Amino acid sequence: MIDLDIELFFKINRVWTHPLLDVLLPLFRNKVFWAPLYLFLVSFFLLNFKRKGLWIVLCILVTVGITDFSSSKLFKPLVKRERPCNNEHINASVRTLIRCGPGKSFTSSHATNHFGIAIFLAFLFGKKRRWIWTLAIFWAGIISYAQVYVGVHYPLDVICGGMLGAFIGIFMAKFCRKYIDLSFV
Repeated sequence: MIDLDIELFFKINRVWTHPLLDVLLPLFRNKVFWAPLYLFLVSFFLLNFKRKGLWIVLCILVTVGITDFSSSKLFKPLVKRERPCNNEHINASVRTLIRCGPGKSFTSSHATNHFGIAIFLAFLFGKKRRWIWTLAIFWAGIISYAQVYVGVHYPLDVICGGMLGAFIGIFMAKFCRKYIDLSFV
């Protein structure tokens, strides 16, 4: 399984590349790049749903808190997998498009956090607006793919991070629906 993961990593990182993706994907995995979207969502919820919008924003923040804690404080210290760009056996062959941090690789916190948000929002708003599912999963997926493309995560890191985030997103959406009257969405 690990050999297949490394093989797929090199396909994404070294073979399936393009100069345009070399510019775009480092941006897509940068939280500052998405700040206008986050600001828009917060404003949208607060302006359109007033007090309930505040509860939605708080639920999203709790979702991110749980996803980030789970990935960064539970899985990464437990698994202790080196990032591809820090792996002494392969790092000379890794195309690193961003600074390679010292942290561990499994699970990808970017994937966990963004899939948590995406699935939370899709569960909350996607019943009446099915297109939200496609948009949310594409958004989280491109951020996750970018993690592999730029050389800081393996495919299994983002797949498992995405699954963890999705699970937490579902849980939080059900929790928030149960305790907050969100029948209007």
